[in-house]
Amino acid sequence: MSQWIGLTVMAAAVAVMALGCSQQPSGTAVVIEDKTYTVTPASVEVKAGIVTGEVTEMKVTERVEKGSGRVVSPAKLTGTLKLKNTSANQTVRLVTGKIQYIDAEGQPIKLEQARTEPTLKFATYGSERLDPGQDATQSLDVEFPADALKAKKLKEIRLELAYIPSPYREETVNFTVSISGQ
Repeated sequence: MSQWIGLTVMAAAVAVMALGCSQQPSGTAVVIEDKTYTVTPASVEVKAGIVTGEVTEMKVTERVEKGSGRVVSPAKLTGTLKLKNTSANQTVRLVTGKIQYIDAEGQPIKLEQARTEPTLKFATYGSERLDPGQDATQSLDVEFPADALKAKKLKEIRLELAYIPSPYREETVNFTVSISGQ
């Protein structure tokens, strides 16, 4: 009998927790939408020493609350960076890349306080080393300053690449051999 009473009390406690403590649905759900800004031109060619390439599919996206316009996720620049080693005799090891946003007066546009500087890391095995004629593709997904979204504020985007060139040679070696019979 005490087992039945204990089981009934346990079942009642579970029912109270499940029904009495559950959250009731809120009146209205907040709708979040992506606000996309086009970057013109959407593709540009780049050259830094013996490294050339292009940045394509550039756009800026921020997430905002529909209705109020409150920014939920700050703006980010996305796109694709394709780099190629144009040297005939040097290997390139890509170290890092840094992006700066430049205003109409030629001054860098600062990011908001809690945001990190937009940098690229070439950490994927194999993508950081480019032999002569070889190319690599890197996704861009970096912070973008809110001030740069204002009309006519942003003049240019600067990409600073750090790389280490090293001599690349291919040599042929011949050596004499013979095979003896059995």
